[in-house]
Amino acid sequence: MGTFDKREEAFENKFAHDEELEFKSFARRNKALGLWAAEKLGKTGPAADAYANEVIAAELEEAGDEDVFRKIRKDFDAAGVAQSDHQIRRTMEDFLAAAREDVKKNG
Repeated sequence: MGTFDKREEAFENKFAHDEELEFKSFARRNKALGLWAAEKLGKTGPAADAYANEVIAAELEEAGDEDVFRKIRKDFDAAGVAQSDHQIRRTMEDFLAAAREDVKKNG
């Protein structure tokens, strides 16, 4: 294997590793976000965990964050929870930043 091939393989391995870390970060963000939203909706215990799992599942509907945002927005509107779009999106960003730090530290 030549030097170029080794460098290419190293870059591919780093890319795959970075993608795995990003996936873990979003999964952790969605869990925390789901628990935060569940609390706002008055859910506790197993009901809060079940709601967090619904938020995690919503992420799989389409690429990006819009599916998660829409789920929470719709559920907040239905329950009369007063949170602006900006507040929800800001919370999503804050939880993602915390999740990325956690993944960096703990894998």
